[in-house]
Amino acid sequence: MTIVVVVNPKGGVGKSTLSTNIAGYFASRNQQVMLGDTDAQQSSRHWLTLRPDTLPKIRTWDLQADLVINAKPPKGTTHVVVDTAGGVDGWRLKNLISKADKVLVPLQSSVFDMFATHEFLKKLRVLTQQQQSELGIVGMRVDPRTISAGKLREFTATLDIPVISYLRDTQYYVHLAAHGLSMFDIAPSKVEKDLFQWKPICHWLDQ
Repeated sequence: MTIVVVVNPKGGVGKSTLSTNIAGYFASRNQQVMLGDTDAQQSSRHWLTLRPDTLPKIRTWDLQADLVINAKPPKGTTHVVVDTAGGVDGWRLKNLISKADKVLVPLQSSVFDMFATHEFLKKLRVLTQQQQSELGIVGMRVDPRTISAGKLREFTATLDIPVISYLRDTQYYVHLAAHGLSMFDIAPSKVEKDLFQWKPICHWLDQ
């Protein structure tokens, strides 16, 4: 079983967007997926309530947020994706990372976002090395051709954390989320640019 934890101490950086689309990717490949939500806002859990029954099933736990990461997945589960709360730190962060095979950090390329997460990312790097978890960053709402994307690469290089891919700023994510959908639930021709950006993330997840 593979456990993917999506984490960033800041709110509004795209954790739920990344988590729901990762779960959607695994489900599209006929995996048995659990999507856990440890955030009090329960955005990912709400997304699941909007998901059409005709799509590949993604399950979750009927538990309060703090108990999700320690819950035992049902028999047959192949992949678990955990959407985390903003501000997670201390023993809660250590507990999350101790369970994770892969840890993804959604990060925007603004100076403020990079400054706010600098110490957290250094701590996360140490924790994932101790637990032998794979750590990567996904640039959110970023055009990889821009100066800001270059600044993000420079920033992450100082921490020795790879940027797996960049996801562009598009309303597709908003529209799909409103109907419980991921990029992997609609005709590929409609989101060709986005699936191209997801390709390295999917490869990283499957390794």
